[in-house]
Amino acid sequence: MCFLDDYTKVRDEVSVETDETLMLAYQKGDVRAFEVLFSRYQREIYGYLYRNLAADQNKDEAFQEVFYRVIRSAPTYTVTAGFATWLYTIARNYCIDLSRKRKLPMQNRLDTKESGAESDGIETIPDLKTNPHKEMGLKSLNEKLERALTLINPDQKEVFLLREKQGLSFEDIAQIVGVSQNTVKSRMRYAALALRDELKKMGVLDLEES
Repeated sequence: MCFLDDYTKVRDEVSVETDETLMLAYQKGDVRAFEVLFSRYQREIYGYLYRNLAADQNKDEAFQEVFYRVIRSAPTYTVTAGFATWLYTIARNYCIDLSRKRKLPMQNRLDTKESGAESDGIETIPDLKTNPHKEMGLKSLNEKLERALTLINPDQKEVFLLREKQGLSFEDIAQIVGVSQNTVKSRMRYAALALRDELKKMGVLDLEES
C-alpha cells in the first residue's frame, strides 16, 4: 500500500465540512477540498477494492484509477446524490469493468425467495464477539469469515460488505447497487443466514444455538 502511505497525513487540522460541501468546493477549483475528501475515504475505498477484486489484481492501481475517475467525473456531481453513495458507485462500476475485461462469469442472480422479504435480517447476523469458541484467535476468526463470504451468493455478499464493512445505510446501498431498499434488506437477511450456516459448518458458531 505504498500509494496510500504517501497520503496518510494529507491534513493536520480537522475539517467539519460535509462531504457534499467539499465536493461542491472542489468543483469550483478548491484542491484542498479534494485532499480532505481523499483523506476521509482512502482507507474505506482501498478496503472495498481489496474485498471485491481478485487476488491477482493490482489493488494500488485500481485505487488510483477510482480516484482518477472521481476527478474526471467531478463536474457531473450534484448535491442530490450523497458523496459517499456517488463515490462507491464509481468504485463499484470500476470493479465491474475490470471483471468484464477479464471475462469473468457474471454474478449469480438472486434466488426468487428473496423478493418480498420484509425483515432486514439484522437480528440474524452472527454475533462474532460472543458466539465463537473462546480459544479461537481473532485472526483465525477473520480468516474463517472471509472464507465464508466467498461461499455465499455474490449479490448477498456485496450488500453484506457494504453494510457491515463500509457502514453504509440501506438507502445508500440501494442507490449504489441499483435495486430497491426492500431487495437490499432481503439480500442482507439471506446473507446473514448463509453466513451463519457456513460459520457453523466451520465450527465458529456454537451448533447448539438456535
